Amino acid sequence: MSGPELITLGCRLNIAESEAMREAAGEQNDLVIVNSCAVTSEAVRQTRQAIRRTRRQRPDARIIVTGCAAQTDPAMFAAMPEVDQVLGNREKMEANAFAPADISAEAKVRVSDIMAVRDTAPHLITAFAEHARAFVEVQNGCDHRCTFCIIPYGRGNSRSVPAGAVVDRIKALVDEGYQEAVLTGVDVTSYGADLPGVPTLGQLVERILKHVPALPRLRLSSIDSVEIDDRLFALITQEPRIMPHLHLSLQAGDDMILKRMKRRHSRADAIRIVERALERRPEISIGADIIAGFPTETEEMFANSLDLVRECHIVHGHIFPYSPREGTPAARMPQVEKSIIKDRAARLRAACSDNRTRWLEALVGTEQRILVELDGMKGHAENFAPVALPSPRQAGQIHTTRISGVEKGVLIAQEAEL
Repeated sequence: MSGPELITLGCRLNIAESEAMREAAGEQNDLVIVNSCAVTSEAVRQTRQAIRRTRRQRPDARIIVTGCAAQTDPAMFAAMPEVDQVLGNREKMEANAFAPADISAEAKVRVSDIMAVRDTAPHLITAFAEHARAFVEVQNGCDHRCTFCIIPYGRGNSRSVPAGAVVDRIKALVDEGYQEAVLTGVDVTSYGADLPGVPTLGQLVERILKHVPALPRLRLSSIDSVEIDDRLFALITQEPRIMPHLHLSLQAGDDMILKRMKRRHSRADAIRIVERALERRPEISIGADIIAGFPTETEEMFANSLDLVRECHIVHGHIFPYSPREGTPAARMPQVEKSIIKDRAARLRAACSDNRTRWLEALVGTEQRILVELDGMKGHAENFAPVALPSPRQAGQIHTTRISGVEKGVLIAQEAEL
């Protein structure tokens, strides 16, 4: 495929925005865009490593670095000799942002004050070169200030895409043949607070389902459990076109740690929302973001997070070893030793893996509707379980099959379709 090379780190929102940048950059085969992540120090390290590796492999390419790490620390990337230009999260979506040009030393860094941005990004995604699912940005930024998080300083304050524009974009994507849309954002459940009439995420989902009846599958990205209102909860648990896959931003399972994180939910709140969801729709799979080794975390506090993995039946675990981000309150708190953090992260991953193994084994013999990925040989069920197909299928299409086994954490589909 001709065009720029995209190196994307981090969240689904970054994936969506990378696709928008790919289209905006056009047929520039000599261009590499590194869309960075700032969520952890490790993510920043991986970004720098990817930049150096790219320069070694493509010495004549033009390398532009953008994304959250570039927004929060542009000087660091500008100082790297491998980097030709640094663009902020606002600038990367401007018209002609990636047009070839002679870049002076003064123009090497184009990063504005993200907190001054009040409108939504001037794009909605139209191409998905590497995915069978369409990622649709409906919200950006965050108004909350969790003590560990640098992302609001990379993304700015919360702002939403008007519902009509979202519906029009999803209609167009369905017309292009997409069978699944994923609603993405930094804090998706805060959707609409800045729009006239203050619509909610539940109301947006209702509009999409009503006005795009040809869309078979709608999936939500990570959401904040405390912001799931009755309307959204009813849709998640009763609407078959919303995929039974609930990924929650939990972060910890200990109430004191949650308070020190400045989270707005308690341990009991997290357990309650999962219990209610599974009671009403047992096929829902549960995912969660959890931080290991947050400052001041004792072994007893950690044990509460470990127990939460079991109590909330977490099978899609995103485990983050805590790393201090300069400028955040948590960075000034008493830190946990790195070796302990690493050990706790491994134990959390092992607990999630055990849950996942039992969950996948319980799906053997069941019927699953699989969205085929681009290689034609694998896909994902509605509950986001990975599935290996016995023979090539048309990418982007949905096939119903029976699951015959599990191998290396992947469901095996039988040859005959149902």
